[in-house]
Amino acid sequence: MHQAGREQLITYRPVIKLARFPSPCYRFEEGGRFGRGGVWRSSNWWGLCSALKWGGIYMKRFGMGRIAALAGVAAAALLAGPVAAQDAKELRMLWWGSQPRADRTFEVIDMYQEANPDVSIQGETVGWSDYWTRLATQVAGRNAPDVIQQDYRYLFEYGSRGALADMMPYRDEILALPGVSEEDLQSGMADGKLWGVNLGVNSVAMMVNATAFEEAGVRLPENGDTWAEVKELAIEVAEKSDQIDYGIEDSSGYEPAFQNWLRQRGKDLYTAEGQLAFDESDVVAWYEFWADMRDSGAAPPPDVQALDQRSIETNQVSLGNTAIGFANSNQLVGFSQINEDEIVMRVFPLVEGSTNEGHYFKPSQLLSVAASTEFPEDSMAFVNFFITDTEAGKVLDVERGVPISDQVREAIRPELDEDGLAQLEFIEGLDPYAGTLPPPPPQGAGEIDQMMISVGQQVAFGQLTPEEGAERLVSSAESILSR
Repeated sequence: MHQAGREQLITYRPVIKLARFPSPCYRFEEGGRFGRGGVWRSSNWWGLCSALKWGGIYMKRFGMGRIAALAGVAAAALLAGPVAAQDAKELRMLWWGSQPRADRTFEVIDMYQEANPDVSIQGETVGWSDYWTRLATQVAGRNAPDVIQQDYRYLFEYGSRGALADMMPYRDEILALPGVSEEDLQSGMADGKLWGVNLGVNSVAMMVNATAFEEAGVRLPENGDTWAEVKELAIEVAEKSDQIDYGIEDSSGYEPAFQNWLRQRGKDLYTAEGQLAFDESDVVAWYEFWADMRDSGAAPPPDVQALDQRSIETNQVSLGNTAIGFANSNQLVGFSQINEDEIVMRVFPLVEGSTNEGHYFKPSQLLSVAASTEFPEDSMAFVNFFITDTEAGKVLDVERGVPISDQVREAIRPELDEDGLAQLEFIEGLDPYAGTLPPPPPQGAGEIDQMMISVGQQVAFGQLTPEEGAERLVSSAESILSR
């Protein structure tokens, strides 16, 4: 990455874009890194790529003449004879996330490749809203990535359908996972099989623009505030602030917020048997609650809320529309990097008279290995490195959650910045608001999650009443689960 005080460089690497008939092309990205998301290198051109990568060929910004000159040098190196890296085992890794996550991930990939020159890892990253379509398409087309970032909601669906490798046979040696307890592995296990290893611990959180509240002269929300109290704060900050128009984003279609609300009411999304654990009356109450939020001016109208594509960049807080948004605690790092204002975290508001156990300690993401990989041992070894290597941990920081490895957690603690420490303290102080980990989501849970977004929008736009929306959501969800 570009560092202050150093001359800005462009890294040059030839890559192959996915196409019916691939052809070599060149990609440049300022700041001494190159864009690898969504592109792959052909094995026929690996020698050229390696000559540039391992030779450390960089160029200053002197125009296309220098580019052509370097291309000639690299081509000559390729034609001069075989390159040892041609025999490298090529793996692919797919993940979702923001640009800062991509930068960290590629840096760790580079670290692993330097230590293991016989392995080449091609990274591919997309946003959350496109990720699951991309992964499903690749799995169905028998082109699954070797290493897959998974979510707790989808993990067991992919595992039960045979798309993921059981990682348990590799536990003793290749997947040793030093510093990781057996308890920490439970979130990725079902029926005695390990489908994924937890990358870190997180929980849902309110992301609060502290600057907007302070400049408006309104007190910040605090842990322990009720929904009614947060609503009044949202209305007040919207009225008094010069920089935001609404107080709190509309989360009527956001499944984690609905789940937190249900859990405080003694219910949940799913039972241990994989059936719905809520009914239409719960959904009606939820939709009516958010209709009141919109009508009061606390939450934005549906056309504004529809801008949110479930990424940090399009969250209503990052767009500058609201002072409060909802996300996962590990995303504080990303929010702080793209927002000039100070962002702080709070637990979700409390339902009056509730159990106060809406939160739970959730695996932020998990790393899985495709059942179809040609290189299971190499894929497992990379997962082990990614999760337990202390130097890799310092690069990854807590952007994917608080590391589950004791040795990594202790190694990075002294180096955490203010946001990293805030995330660590948030998780360490969550016990009063947290209950038990819910049962693994059943097959179809991902489809129901997407349906909740769609139906929530239809209700917000007035195309469905809360009662009609509740009936559609519940009946459709039951139909999906009965397949």
